[in-house]
Amino acid sequence: MQQINELRELLQSPKKIMITTHHKPDADALGSSLGLAGYLKKKGHQVTVITPTDYPSFLNWMSGNDEVLIYSHRTDAQAQAIIKDAEVLFCLDFSALSRINELGGYIREAKGTKVLIDHHLEPEPFAEIMFSNTSAAATAELVYEVIRDLGDEELIDTAIGECLYAGIMTDTGSFRHASTTRNVHLIIADLLHKGVDICKIHRNIYDSYSESRLRFLGYVLKDKLTVVREYNTAFIAVTSEELKQYNSQTGDTEGLVNFALSIEGVRFAALFIDRTEAVKISFRSVGDISVNEFARSHFSGGGHKNASGGISYLSLAETVEKFKSLLPQYADQLAK
Repeated sequence: MQQINELRELLQSPKKIMITTHHKPDADALGSSLGLAGYLKKKGHQVTVITPTDYPSFLNWMSGNDEVLIYSHRTDAQAQAIIKDAEVLFCLDFSALSRINELGGYIREAKGTKVLIDHHLEPEPFAEIMFSNTSAAATAELVYEVIRDLGDEELIDTAIGECLYAGIMTDTGSFRHASTTRNVHLIIADLLHKGVDICKIHRNIYDSYSESRLRFLGYVLKDKLTVVREYNTAFIAVTSEELKQYNSQTGDTEGLVNFALSIEGVRFAALFIDRTEAVKISFRSVGDISVNEFARSHFSGGGHKNASGGISYLSLAETVEKFKSLLPQYADQLAK
């Protein structure tokens, strides 16, 4: 209650507000940001959403998307000015300032009050007001609760609700992950009552593949999937040349790791993407296997217990070999 009271006091009068989220925003990152922005604008605040990078085109339908400032060297001065002038800075869906690239340093030095709303493990204590709940299914769930606890649930309209629904739907794997609690369903029921069109949102996110993306998916599943039965593990490794060959766009590799995890008997899955400057890694697991700990210990990463990310500055081939060499250390966990 103390955090809500502090936030209520902070937002009593109109403020200049900046909202940001993590590198390569997904539906929860962008949905929670735009949902919160829509609410704050209704309260009379001046709000700007800044993303550290671009994001998939299948998220462009969200209300407020046209006003998002995507950070780049071209927009650096504008972003710095907004952050410097902001009286309140909301940081959504990330637990450490390193997750927002260049924006992290700017926000760390900013004079405005920082507010963290996030559900990832081990949050960095950079914010004055923190809403951190690692048991929450999505940051969008927490944004809904913050608006509700501020007494403004009636201000959540269809447009705001669609943004929040998208975040919750995707981060729960369309409500099939263990994070799908009674609370999640109660929130979704309220969003449905507010007129959210769940069929439209699902089509926008999952049924809007480009032809090249679908062909890329077929190629990856046919030729790039490796299954290590001895350790109930599967992984996919994609080269930078293959990304170019299929004209891969932002978001085209999203969800690939879940295909590896969907194989019967597989308990641990990884996706390695050669982004030239580094190899970006996604980890997924089932049950008690903590990919968060695995990512933190071996690949400078982290996230959730069953869904985490990492990075490697070795070559793609060397990164994959390192990953394979680590599996025997986890043989007992992977065999269960």
